[in-house]
Amino acid sequence: MKLAGAGEAIPREKVVLDKRYPFFIAETIGVNAHYQKLHWHDVLEINYIKSGCGHYIINGKTFEFRQGDILLINSNDLHCAYELRDLVILVIEFDMSWFAGSLRYDPEILAPFKDMGIRFTNLLNRNSPYIDELRTLLESMQEEHEREQRSYVSMVHASLLRFLSCVNRHFRSDEASRSRAEIGSMQLEKMRRVIHAMEERLAHPWTLEELASSAYLSPSRFSDIFRRAVGTPPLEYLIQLRLEQALMLLETSPLKISDIAMECGFRSLSNFNHLFRKHFGMSPKHARIRNKSNP
Repeated sequence: MKLAGAGEAIPREKVVLDKRYPFFIAETIGVNAHYQKLHWHDVLEINYIKSGCGHYIINGKTFEFRQGDILLINSNDLHCAYELRDLVILVIEFDMSWFAGSLRYDPEILAPFKDMGIRFTNLLNRNSPYIDELRTLLESMQEEHEREQRSYVSMVHASLLRFLSCVNRHFRSDEASRSRAEIGSMQLEKMRRVIHAMEERLAHPWTLEELASSAYLSPSRFSDIFRRAVGTPPLEYLIQLRLEQALMLLETSPLKISDIAMECGFRSLSNFNHLFRKHFGMSPKHARIRNKSNP
């Protein structure tokens, strides 16, 4: 049986950047609910871990990160992030078209992204003698972007060009090709479709067999691929999606808690309360009260 909604993949996020300055940079504290869900986007991304620690799941591979680490995320990487403690990330996003002119002279300038998983890994080697140079360049980009002094766009572009050149020269890795295909692209696409179907129909009483059927896989094979792609078993991930949606409704709607539980796919209010407290460390009622006291 083919499920309604299962024919679509997780939509690629369209990040709108200024065509004259296709660059975004900002510090984020922690990881909000949206980025704990698997997603992908149409820009290239650099993450610099300024403090704290956590882990990324990128195309089914887990990367533990800590203060000082730098990660590259390609435009087709299916990924999500989780915080362990005190996480502050400098997030940089840019359009590859910004370097179209540079490709005429250095066709390899975007190799760290184009050859991701073949010659490069998402998490750059924290023990490299060149990692401090990369950190300095990222901090320089942030300073130029924030101060907006004369010719700051050129300064940011120059620092980013130098960053990419340094990665291309010094961070190639034989380990990347050996660990490349933990999950194939066709399998990842199937998982994207299944997750999108889950998100579109959270209240549907999904079963493992139904989800596996939508991906044309046996339940055991589907569970194995899903767990490697997402980091958790499929029905456990479904519960996480439901709980995150419930929290959003508690904070933004006047619906009764019992109605929110039903709308998010929980058939028992007591089970919803138990799972919510376990996931968020507080009751649904307390989450609503806390939100009202912190407008």
